[in-house]
Amino acid sequence: MNNSRSMETMKLHEAFKDHFLIGAATNPWTLKKQSELLKNHFNSVTAENEMKFVSLQPSENEFTFDNADLMMSFAKENGMGVRGHTLVWHNQTPKWVFEKQDGSPIDRDALLMRMKSHIDTVMKRYKGEIYAWDVVNEAVSDKDDEILRPSKWLDIIGEDFISKAFEYAHEADPHALLFYNDYNESVPEKREKIYKLVKSLKEKDIPIHGVGLQAHWKLENPSLDLIRQAIERYAELGLKLHITELDVSVFEHEDNRTDLKEPTTDMLERQAERYGELFQLLKEYSRDITSVTFWGAADDYTWLDNFPIRGRKNWPFPFDEHHKPKQSFYELIKVARS
Repeated sequence: MNNSRSMETMKLHEAFKDHFLIGAATNPWTLKKQSELLKNHFNSVTAENEMKFVSLQPSENEFTFDNADLMMSFAKENGMGVRGHTLVWHNQTPKWVFEKQDGSPIDRDALLMRMKSHIDTVMKRYKGEIYAWDVVNEAVSDKDDEILRPSKWLDIIGEDFISKAFEYAHEADPHALLFYNDYNESVPEKREKIYKLVKSLKEKDIPIHGVGLQAHWKLENPSLDLIRQAIERYAELGLKLHITELDVSVFEHEDNRTDLKEPTTDMLERQAERYGELFQLLKEYSRDITSVTFWGAADDYTWLDNFPIRGRKNWPFPFDEHHKPKQSFYELIKVARS
């Protein structure tokens, strides 16, 4: 009991201070409701949605920075680093970006100008205050017969929309670390596509500094072996690795239960074991992995509620709905101490 009490007073970011930053995705609601938890356990924050294109520039040249600024102020007041997320993505980008006033598609040069203008405005506003940016998000396809995901960026600009985004980002803030970010990053087929994409950017001397592994993982999948293989493969590129959107769903993909009001004992025990295994692995590669960000902070708010199963509650974090440490938290502290 005394040991548990001493662990409970430990802060996650302090426990792993010799290994990597410990981050959390935030939004205006969590900045208010989870404020003390965030201040106590995290030394890095990411905007969940508030720095995406549609949030910052819903209409051409009309920027809405209020919610992004709120997070930046919170980070500054509490001595936290900030990861920027995200500049170029096929999703949450308003239609106007790709269209003329009459609704017809714009051409390559016009879209490149809009991309550059957006990146310039956003990155220069926070220049020197954001240590890393997810410049391009989820551009690689999940389909076996495709390398890049179909998108308006690809259709109008061509494959070099990715390299252009990195070039513009580097011009806007030469000191920010620039990342390519994606999910299913440990699935071998997709892993190899991501690896080849990033390798090709490096070979063209495009200013890319890291790979973001989203890490939306489950109790059993992907296997530790696949995660290890992915980390080692990306590390071959000689770039930094960030875990960018970590959560551990208590449900496997085929589990459609919507009747649970709280996680089962088995779920909590397995989740704690899983977090311990994962952080032992991440710690082993902390020379390459310099930041680990959870996609949230506590179980009272997670994007996994109602996704992908409507009406299903999830409990993916080391802190419960009342911001109290779960078994997973104690496993993390044990790993940090080992």
